[in-house]
Amino acid sequence: MPSRQLPPVSNRLIAALPSSDRTHLLAGCERIELSFAQVLCEPGDTIRHVYFPVAGFISLLTPRDHCASLEVGLVGEEGMVGIPLTLDVAISPLRALVQGAGTAMRMDAAAFRRELDRSAPLHRALNRYLYVTLAQLAQTAACTHFHMVEARLARWLLMTHDRAHADAFRLTHELIAQMLGVRRVGVTKAAGALQQRRLIRYHRGSITVLSRRGLEAASCACYGAGREVYERILGRARP
Repeated sequence: MPSRQLPPVSNRLIAALPSSDRTHLLAGCERIELSFAQVLCEPGDTIRHVYFPVAGFISLLTPRDHCASLEVGLVGEEGMVGIPLTLDVAISPLRALVQGAGTAMRMDAAAFRRELDRSAPLHRALNRYLYVTLAQLAQTAACTHFHMVEARLARWLLMTHDRAHADAFRLTHELIAQMLGVRRVGVTKAAGALQQRRLIRYHRGSITVLSRRGLEAASCACYGAGREVYERILGRARP
């Protein structure tokens, strides 16, 4: 049974709801731990839960072939996993993989659908979040096609840094290659260039951000564009 305690929640979508809607939503949620490399769903799976990350972050991956995937989204405290349910679609098109351990508020899919029908503010907020997600997916597709690996890596590290709330996080070259959809040698070269410029330090599967300002300068414009669309559409909805 879900916990009926209502702990403080830093997820921005939940925090932006009116207090009565927020309380009702949280009453149907349970706080769970997210473990590194935990798979929350696979493409084609029935969506059984939605997740509102409070700490940590989740990669959304689309299969490229039988043995590799490409990251198309990264969800932290600004969003949720399970957005197809807002369109009354219960099948996941993507793999949801925990990249940063932490906690999330989890709600059963049936309870979430009832909450959508009951709460107009929640429905409006998630419609806006769906718009932001679509805009960011389009931005990511263009970024993957047109921009160099070093700029894309800087962008991805900034997105991870935003959600990790820490300067150091666990990453390997193999994992980054999968996230960016490039060969490992390309990641090694790009990470080496950023390290030579003293923007990051990479050691034994851990990356430390040394200069966020430098990473922002090294990133393509897609990083700022992704943040801008979120703030323009959802930033005004802060409590």
